[in-house]
Amino acid sequence: MNASAEAEIREIILQKLAELEEQDRLGRDGQAVVELDQQAVGRLSRMDALQSQAMAKATQAQREIQVKALNAALKRMEDDDYGYCRDCGEDIPDARLKLNPAVLKCMSCATG
Repeated sequence: MNASAEAEIREIILQKLAELEEQDRLGRDGQAVVELDQQAVGRLSRMDALQSQAMAKATQAQREIQVKALNAALKRMEDDDYGYCRDCGEDIPDARLKLNPAVLKCMSCATG
């Protein structure tokens, strides 16, 4: 991988991390504790709120996984170990890395 492609992919990673951080900030409200006071909130509304809370927590967990994968990709860049297939050791095409900078396998190994 040439230096310009690596710099472009690094910028993509940093942009994705910033987007995930913003989504995390916005998603905190959805994870707030649901009040138990049925006088203030009806039973069905409370059930909806609990379901929304669970969905917000699941989405948060997915964001955390993405952040870890992107940070691991940055670490591999620092270690000059980025862009190589984990299974076969071949170069992963730049186009694939630009699409998903955290990818660990080439298409051949990923499909099978």
